[in-house]
Amino acid sequence: MEKQTAVPKLKTMEDAIPKGFISKAHNVSLEEINSSVTIPKNANFLKKLLAFMGPGSLVAVGYVDPGNWATSIAAGSRYGYSLLAVVLLSSVLAMMFQEISARLGIATNMDLAQATRATVSKPIAFFLWILTELAIMATDIAEVIGSALALNLLFRIPLIVGVVITTADVFLLLLLQKKGFRWIESIVGVLMFSIFGIFFYEMLMASPNWGPLLQGYLPTTEIISNHGMLFLSLGILGATVMPHNLYLHSSIIQSRDYERTEAGKKEAVKFAKIDSVLSLSGAFVINSLILIVGAAAFHGLNENVGALEDAYKLLSPTLGAAAASSLFAVALLCSGQNSTITGTLSGQIVMEGFIHLRMKPWLRRMITRILAIIPVFIVTLLAGESGTESLLIWSQVILSLQLPFALIPLLKITSDKNKMGSLVNSRLQKVLSWAATCVIIVLNIFLVVSILSKL
Repeated sequence: MEKQTAVPKLKTMEDAIPKGFISKAHNVSLEEINSSVTIPKNANFLKKLLAFMGPGSLVAVGYVDPGNWATSIAAGSRYGYSLLAVVLLSSVLAMMFQEISARLGIATNMDLAQATRATVSKPIAFFLWILTELAIMATDIAEVIGSALALNLLFRIPLIVGVVITTADVFLLLLLQKKGFRWIESIVGVLMFSIFGIFFYEMLMASPNWGPLLQGYLPTTEIISNHGMLFLSLGILGATVMPHNLYLHSSIIQSRDYERTEAGKKEAVKFAKIDSVLSLSGAFVINSLILIVGAAAFHGLNENVGALEDAYKLLSPTLGAAAASSLFAVALLCSGQNSTITGTLSGQIVMEGFIHLRMKPWLRRMITRILAIIPVFIVTLLAGESGTESLLIWSQVILSLQLPFALIPLLKITSDKNKMGSLVNSRLQKVLSWAATCVIIVLNIFLVVSILSKL
């Protein structure tokens, strides 16, 4: 149940800045939704869990965007089920980092952008804001390409026209925001379930070989020794942990009206962890299904299926199901629209958190979308569909480059007891998260160097 209007319990962050932060004036994160979703008092476990569920689904959207699709389909078509182990590992890492992000928001009453700004100097905060804006822009580019391509495949709308049409989703988001935050979460959940249903159907039609499929979840040394497999593995890993999702989760978890007390925060962390694990498990299943369809339908064919439009053209004749290609395009459109919603919220969070600049949501969305459309528009005019596929890959590279600049502040803050209190990272969490961050940084550097060497 959602309240009619958001009435934040904290008017400014001065009321609740934990020891260890630089004292600066902060408004609550996403003030219009902060503490807007009621948590029933003295309710049973299930009712409380249902009240807390929602933020995880918005975060999970980032793990099934068009960039992930292209990488997973290419991995399946070239190497069969072998890289399912990488999908599994990436999903486990994502669950760990998103739980840490949500815990930061609950413990500090700040989102990651606000907490970083309260920890570093103004010039560094401005630099990090610019990098984060570039990452959000890169994410938006993938959404524009995915939505425009889906419109082209479904309705034969020229790609360049589809790019322009994507600006209309600004009004869709504004409509949902007026309905309330629970409406946004519900729409995202429905779209995610639709994507799952479509790919589950595609998988059944593809009739995968279950023995090799299950074996694919076990890592092998070939993933490291085979340069092509390693390259695609890095692409899957680099596109899975999305920088903007870390900012997003730390903010939207505060939409719940839990008690801002020690006991209330600990309970919120418990339910947020369950919500995150369940939602990201769903994203893991969808990504697995995409790779499985790519492997079962295309592995062993002479065609090198790496582009989304190639997959669309080959699905129906390969599977012998007339609806297969159309359903694929519908799922792609759902994915693009889903990511649009979370991209807008992330942009608002980082702008308000890093530089304390507030902007009307429709204006913020329009600016972000126009900045994303410009490169897509130019590339489409000059290079056509092949150019947009290259731009899609480059958008993932930008995300990979920006990821350490979000992960390192996140882990430094959540490992500091002065800032987190009793919700600080445990010793095991510190070891695992820092080790994973170092691996991601090294692999992402390798990914970028590999791409640049091919130019």
